[in-house]
Amino acid sequence: MDSDTGGDFDGAKAALFCGDRLVCLLRDDRPDIPFPAMWDFPGGGREMGETPWQTLVREVAEEIGLTIHERHVHWHIVDDSASAPGRVIHFYVLHLPAGAERGILFGDEGQAYVLMTPERFLGLPDAVPSLQRRLRRWMDETDAGR
Repeated sequence: MDSDTGGDFDGAKAALFCGDRLVCLLRDDRPDIPFPAMWDFPGGGREMGETPWQTLVREVAEEIGLTIHERHVHWHIVDDSASAPGRVIHFYVLHLPAGAERGILFGDEGQAYVLMTPERFLGLPDAVPSLQRRLRRWMDETDAGR
């Protein structure tokens, strides 16, 4: 995945499972950020020269202190960015073993984190809509939704 430069992309996000539950972050409640006070997934914006995978690895480490590896990736798509029209975002689904959440060290971005089922995230009225759409797509396109 490091060989994928990703071209002109906005960032990378991940539906990150610890066992059968997703790591979900409550965004800061600030008017200067996209989707304030909404439930989000780990990930964020690209820094100069990063590949999509490098962006995701860095963001996950900064936001929740976990180290991810390519072997954790189960699905990856490129989709239109919800916060930067005309650009794309890389969306991954990753699976860590149950218990990996014990290693979470919550960073200084966001208000809180919780683990929840995919169904609960999909039903939240205050979740980032593009992430709900991407998660539903993964569930529909794989055995996860059956």
